[in-house]
Amino acid sequence: SLAALFNQKLPPNVILSVYLVDDGSTDNTSEVVKEKYPAVHLLQGNGSLFWNGGMRRAFGEAIASDPEFYLWLNDDTMLYPDAIAKAFSTYQSLQEREELLSVIVGSTCDPDTNALTYGGMVQKNWWHPLKFQLLQPNEEPQSCHTMNGNFVLIPREIGKRVGNLDPNFVHSTGDIDYGLRVKQNGGLVWVVPGYVGTCAVNSLAGDCWADPTLKVWERVKQVNQAKGLPVGEWKVFARRHAGAFWPVYWFLPYLRLVLAAILGGKMSSNINR
Repeated sequence: SLAALFNQKLPPNVILSVYLVDDGSTDNTSEVVKEKYPAVHLLQGNGSLFWNGGMRRAFGEAIASDPEFYLWLNDDTMLYPDAIAKAFSTYQSLQEREELLSVIVGSTCDPDTNALTYGGMVQKNWWHPLKFQLLQPNEEPQSCHTMNGNFVLIPREIGKRVGNLDPNFVHSTGDIDYGLRVKQNGGLVWVVPGYVGTCAVNSLAGDCWADPTLKVWERVKQVNQAKGLPVGEWKVFARRHAGAFWPVYWFLPYLRLVLAAILGGKMSSNINR
């Protein structure tokens, strides 16, 4: 991922400063990065940061340096050589259309099937404010409601208005929350035309409440883990983004899970947020 990042065909006057969080890895990641990419700012964690905590730590360090733009990048995302140039080109075209407060999201595809894996997200149903689906990229920039955090270009003004990722979230949901807060603060989220790189979908096997191969009661046990749907985190998210009826939308996924357990798993395939 770092190799692809440093091999980018950058626009003129664009200089990268890279902040990388090593969250307690045991495979000599820090040592190898120091040797091959000595300019990278290495930040250490104790293994408990997960995605939101790690990205929040890196983002906070980057905010302190006050650059013109921030770029979120997941370490399992392999960028095409023109990814960053395409993101800046999209941003500039939106500026010319007077879409001044714009966050730019890049879509990724599976390296084997080319199917869409992560990117911009739109509300799936008008009646469910917390259910989203991926937006298929096309040849033009498209506005969306929120985003996955794999590749996100954030201008300084948005960074000042929205701030960092919310510490209420540990692993997932923080990026979706951030995208929604961009809109609450007067900005818009836009999807780059085409794909910016590849990223395989994270496996749910064995350690996630949404893993369909687990028995329902095993999924109940997993739900409050960091990679599950922790009750407190989901309450913060629902209360912030679901309007006056937020308790209903907060309780709904847990109700479905309990009903699936009671009914012997017959509803297990229908459990989602």
